Amino acid sequence: MIEVRFHGRGGQGAVTSAELLAAAAFSAGKEAQAFPFFGVERRGAPIQAFCRIDGKRIRLHQNVYEPDYVIVLDDSLFGSVNVFEGLKDAGTVVIASKKPASEFKAPKPTQKVFAVDAYEIARGILGKPIVNTAMLGAFAKITGLVPIGKVKEAVAERFSGALAEKNAQAVQKCYDSA
Repeated sequence: MIEVRFHGRGGQGAVTSAELLAAAAFSAGKEAQAFPFFGVERRGAPIQAFCRIDGKRIRLHQNVYEPDYVIVLDDSLFGSVNVFEGLKDAGTVVIASKKPASEFKAPKPTQKVFAVDAYEIARGILGKPIVNTAMLGAFAKITGLVPIGKVKEAVAERFSGALAEKNAQAVQKCYDSA
C-alpha cells in the first residue's frame, strides 16, 4: 500500500488534492481512499489530508503516520510543522516552492526532496497562486504512481468549463517542469 500525506493551510485545497489523487488512482484501476484531518477549522491554519493507493481493497481507516510520500502545498509550513515526521526511509517529499530542493534538508540521506515552483505556474495559468491541482502533475511525474491523463480526467470531473481547462493546463505544466 502506498500512503501519501498532504500538508497545506486551510483554504489551499489540500483536501481537494487528496481526493483528486484518489480519484485518478481509482480511475487507473487501483483501490484508493482520501480523507482530511483538521484541528481548528479556520482559513490559514495548518491542515493535513491523506490518500492511500493499493492494488487490493484498503481496510485501514486511520491517519497516515508513516507516509511513503509527502506533498507540501505551502513551504512556509516548514517553520511550524515537521513535514518529514514519520516519512519512510526511502520516502519522497514534493514541495511547492520558489526555493531549490537543496534548501530543504531531509533528515535521512535515503529520503528524496523535490521542489517545484508551482506558485508561478498556477499564477500564470489560473491568475492566482493556488497550487493544489498543479502539484498533482509534479507528483505524477516524480512518482509514476498515477498517469498524468488520469489526473487531468479527475480534474475535469471535479471542475467545469474554463476552470477545468486551466487546472488541467497547470497540472500538465507542473508535470513538464518536475
